[in-house]
Amino acid sequence: MSAPSLADAVAVRHEQILELAHRAGRVVVEDLAARFNVTPQTIRKDLNLLARTTMLARVHGGAIITSGVDNIAYDARRIFAAEAKAAIGKAAAQLIPNGASLFINIGTTTEAVAENLGGHRDLMVISNNLNVIDILSRNKGVDLVAVGGQVRRPDRAIVGPLAMAFIRNFKVDFAFIGASAIEPDGSLLDFSIDEVQVSQTIIAHARHVILVADSSKVGRPAPVRIGGLDVVDQFVTDRVDDGALRASCERHGVRLIETDFGYQP
Repeated sequence: MSAPSLADAVAVRHEQILELAHRAGRVVVEDLAARFNVTPQTIRKDLNLLARTTMLARVHGGAIITSGVDNIAYDARRIFAAEAKAAIGKAAAQLIPNGASLFINIGTTTEAVAENLGGHRDLMVISNNLNVIDILSRNKGVDLVAVGGQVRRPDRAIVGPLAMAFIRNFKVDFAFIGASAIEPDGSLLDFSIDEVQVSQTIIAHARHVILVADSSKVGRPAPVRIGGLDVVDQFVTDRVDDGALRASCERHGVRLIETDFGYQP
């Protein structure tokens, strides 16, 4: 039996990369290079090709499974870019003074913000994210309010008309929001119309809006528009490599905080 051709070996590797990505939600260049005993440059070429021909999206250091209509599963999102989200959460929490009122919206990055509010005092936090409620229930310095409404089981988010009606009872100092995708023109996108409507309601009932999202969100496809950067006051991220997005922040007067460049409050 003849040995498999180079083209066959590449095809098999591509198939296995896609299988790994579907299983975990993401793949990392260095891990794949070690797994397949090839150079990181070879893996980068593989991922670039797969990104052009499949529902694989390139991000810094690897790739994620994505589509124009479906988000990545919550468990996979929690572990993806975990270090970047932790740094974003720490920097974002430092923007909040003691004695403030705030919304914390759905999302794994907003949960990272909650993880870093432990040193604050006299906060009032309203959230439609039961994971955030659990995190902050350990902090005696926080007065917690859980939004009422329908619970979406996979990520424990509270969405729908009841949640929106509940949120309209408040006007808070700060709101932390996330986005599943960010276009270079500054459009903030998500996958669920129910989730987007809640986000829009939160934005409308906050005096100061802080967007928290890691760089993997830039350029991803998603079908539902939350709004543009004109509704955001500060954007906390790991880094912005897209020149058009950076220009959009400047055009809309959004303060950009990039944790990869050693942000200090």
